[in-house]
Amino acid sequence: MEFALFAQYGVRRTLQADQVLFRRGDLGSSMFIIVSGTVSLDFGAGLAPKPMGCNDFFGELGLLIERHPRSCDARANCDSVLLEITHANFHRLIDQDPAMVVFFLRRTLSRVVSSEQRLIAQLSRRNHELETALGNLYSANHELHHTRELVYGDDLTGLSNRRALTAYLQKSHRSGHRPRGLLLIDCDDFKGLNDSYGHLAGDHALQCFGRILASVTGKDDIACRLGGDEFCVLLMDADAESLPRTADFVLEAVRHLIAYPGATVGACSLSIGMVLINEDHHWNDSYSRADQALYEAKREGGNRAHWWQG
Repeated sequence: MEFALFAQYGVRRTLQADQVLFRRGDLGSSMFIIVSGTVSLDFGAGLAPKPMGCNDFFGELGLLIERHPRSCDARANCDSVLLEITHANFHRLIDQDPAMVVFFLRRTLSRVVSSEQRLIAQLSRRNHELETALGNLYSANHELHHTRELVYGDDLTGLSNRRALTAYLQKSHRSGHRPRGLLLIDCDDFKGLNDSYGHLAGDHALQCFGRILASVTGKDDIACRLGGDEFCVLLMDADAESLPRTADFVLEAVRHLIAYPGATVGACSLSIGMVLINEDHHWNDSYSRADQALYEAKREGGNRAHWWQG
């Protein structure tokens, strides 16, 4: 009876297979009833298309809200015949049989509510999946960061290690933004410190040295523990005046340092070899020159910085 009533006011539309009736976002003011064939409604966003068959109706919000944006694409799966009920003809239908229209509207509203509830449930599941994915991404990023710290960091001092130094040199070489100053640093008589006061005292002293060296580096510089009591600092903005000032700051800080529990101020000292890096020379050349300067500082009694004399 309902179909017969709508057929009195519907305009027949014939669609060929794969023909699009309307697109998502198109403004619509009519509803469609399938007389024969099938139509797929594609809501996008990864949702499975909804198949509609004989006597099914869709687009009913166009009757209730004139020029309502379509929420899906409608495409014929095969040759199909539809009835199109326009907004104007729907009002004529209300005048003829209001009771039948009320029953239809109740079913329509029930379907709209049901569709909204399904959509909310789908969005809730997707939101939960997104939260889970973000949680997994955060965990993976944390693990990656932790792994990077293990690979490129020195556990004892928190400074960079040799691997990090190699990566730093490679990156600066590729970018063309290379460090200008090198400080090669070694503790004076570190073996005697360990032998006299134990390795815990030695570890504490190394940690103190590490904090001092970290304090003189900027975001583009690097401070490394090369192994044992040997350290190096690479500075991007360094020249013949600033490099010895940095070395003097490090030496003075260590002179006023209580390097381990129970030690007196100045119980430990450092020797530093200084060199300005020539971009035309290999890194090994600069390192070798800084090592020679460090040896001279130690030969002169330590607790001092020495330039490489070339």
